[in-house]
Amino acid sequence: MANLKITQKKSTIGGLRNQRETLRALGLRKIGQSVVRPDSPAIRGQIRVVDHLVAVEEVE
Repeated sequence: MANLKITQKKSTIGGLRNQRETLRALGLRKIGQSVVRPDSPAIRGQIRVVDHLVAVEEVE
């Protein structure tokens, strides 16, 4: 199973509460911070909520 590298690109200021909470659940706090998460439907759903704030790439 592949992994996804998720990098926060934009701020959560002015965003909706569920978007801020989703970023925290993914483990992102600061712009430029990256985390690696397993590729699963749950993670894909979280990414879909904040896709305008993050960049996603597949890593092995």
